[in-house]
Amino acid sequence: MFSAINDKLVAMMGPLGPLFAVGLVGLLLILVALPTMLRKERDRFAELKMQSQPGKVDDKKLRRAGGKADKLERFAQFLEPQKADELSAVRLKLLRAGYPEKNAVHIFHAAKLILGVGALIFGLIYAMIKSADAEVTTQSMILYTLVPGAIGYYLPQYWVTKRVNKRQTQIIQGFPDALDMMLVCVEAGQSLDQSIIRVGRESRAGYPALADEFEMVSHEVKAGKERVTVLKDMSERVGVPDVASFVTTLVQSAAFGTSIAEALRVYSADMRDKRVMRAEEKANMLPTKLTLGTMMFTVPPLMIILIGPSVYGIATMLGKM
Repeated sequence: MFSAINDKLVAMMGPLGPLFAVGLVGLLLILVALPTMLRKERDRFAELKMQSQPGKVDDKKLRRAGGKADKLERFAQFLEPQKADELSAVRLKLLRAGYPEKNAVHIFHAAKLILGVGALIFGLIYAMIKSADAEVTTQSMILYTLVPGAIGYYLPQYWVTKRVNKRQTQIIQGFPDALDMMLVCVEAGQSLDQSIIRVGRESRAGYPALADEFEMVSHEVKAGKERVTVLKDMSERVGVPDVASFVTTLVQSAAFGTSIAEALRVYSADMRDKRVMRAEEKANMLPTKLTLGTMMFTVPPLMIILIGPSVYGIATMLGKM
């Protein structure tokens, strides 16, 4: 019986057919047994102990009280890096991409796992169907199986990186206008905290990423966090050099007791000059970028128009001769 199954698998998927079949069965068994292995039994004595100590808060219970997505907490040891540096780097990258939720790291790694395994299984099924119709080499079988899995695994990472770049570009474009508006608010008599709230509300339509950052700053200040710490967290969370320089300017202005309005006036003028310089840089790069297109789409038709009649005439004369 085993020999017949082996021959059938070799005929369907090539020499590595039995290996693929064993791997697929093992993967399915792991996926079936994983929820059972990770299921934790309720400890009644621990629950009674927590109820007898009302002042003590269960951190895990608080983390699981967030809603439906916090069910991934039971798989935390599989869905997050075990090293603190790697976990902090992933969380910071997700913050810069605009995902401030506490379970964003779990969702990110769960998406990588699900898409990777799903694409791997899809590639394996496609390879089996392909081998049933015609003979497929071992190299092609491996490519059909591993390439979709790799694409599915790295797709969330590519999406997050693209989101980070898009969000940082939006913040860079809207930051000079936000500084001008903040300067107007401060010179009108409002405090810096009120100016940040007003700027965040007014810039929501054009630059929602910048509005989210200002809104987070206002909420943290209202919660009682020090303004200097909040601004430094904002610069680290955004990852834009212009915002980091702005935070440094405000911190130094508060430390030396100088006027915040004067510091904002000087820095907003600098930001306007930087925006003009960026526009001029893009304008100066445009002719260089258009050179290749001009050579590809303009020179060949021009050569055909100029040389074509002469070539046709020479070919006609040679044909008559």
